[in-house]
Amino acid sequence: MIKKKKKKSYTEVYALGQYISMSAHKARRVIDQIRGRSYEEALMILELMPYRGCYPIFKLVYSAAANASHNKGFKETNLVISKAEVNQGNTVKKLKPRARGRSYPIKRSTCHITIVLEDISFYQQYEEYLMYLKKPGCSNENINLTCYDTYSSGGLWDKK
Repeated sequence: MIKKKKKKSYTEVYALGQYISMSAHKARRVIDQIRGRSYEEALMILELMPYRGCYPIFKLVYSAAANASHNKGFKETNLVISKAEVNQGNTVKKLKPRARGRSYPIKRSTCHITIVLEDISFYQQYEEYLMYLKKPGCSNENINLTCYDTYSSGGLWDKK
């Protein structure tokens, strides 16, 4: 099997919930409603939806945002759910005793949920820069676009 090497993205943060005791089909019903939405809008939707699967997904989205603000210094207002997927997990099988010494199988399905948040502020700054370049009478020599790198504690890099 050939494994694809993942590129390290500096604008993405994820949270992974494994072995959540819920069927993957029921979790997908909720995930489809929040995919592609902003962080704050997704939290409002999850709080108001009447499904039981909303609470673990709410905790995962909240955890991913906490990872983004703590680990990479992103603002929560600029976060968007770029990818949300549900995979089927293990099935816990038990036997329930029944009458006359018989047994009845019980199957509890689990799922794995992955939530990926992306910071869109970098893309917005880049689009503003491109719009500025398209204006008539704009020269490239006078532009100094600075971006703060979160890994080198505030180091600057210039783009000309």
